[in-house]
Amino acid sequence: MNPMLVMERELFPTIKSVGDKFEKGEYFLTDLMSAADAMRAASRILSNAIRAEGKVKAMSVGTGKVVIGTVAGDIHDIGKNIVALLLEVNGFETVDLGKDVESMKFIERATELQANIMALSALMTTTKPAQREVMDLLRETNLRKKFLLMIGGAPTTSEWAEQIGADGWAETAEQGVKLAQKLIRTR
Repeated sequence: MNPMLVMERELFPTIKSVGDKFEKGEYFLTDLMSAADAMRAASRILSNAIRAEGKVKAMSVGTGKVVIGTVAGDIHDIGKNIVALLLEVNGFETVDLGKDVESMKFIERATELQANIMALSALMTTTKPAQREVMDLLRETNLRKKFLLMIGGAPTTSEWAEQIGADGWAETAEQGVKLAQKLIRTR
């Protein structure tokens, strides 16, 4: 099977179901942790398959430079890791800042690396406002026009992206790559 389809159709819905059951009290913390460990192990295997497949079709000419990370307070990074991987195999120079990234660090690294795009992931409703904080800091530092800003993550929507002034939102990793390509083309 296509490794991306396995992730999007099997792994992501399954881990979401586990999280929902944990919130309802049907699963315990140990269940959640075991599921997360299994998800990470499967993601590593599937990521290697995606990376190997991408080497065959990766573009030889760089498309742009992306600084990507999970916003402050959020330690979830599986989805962000997949987006970073797909950006990389599609010709983007990708710098992954990791998880729980302070808002100003996104701006400092993007400026230092002369990135085209900042991609901000938030998986929890409580950390979603950090995406707005990065946008506010860009405006305050007069750097807003210098970077394209993409957002994603479970609690985010296209309406949220529009509300905070982001340049785009993607629901899936593949849509994230298409969005980045579109943003670079139209800039």
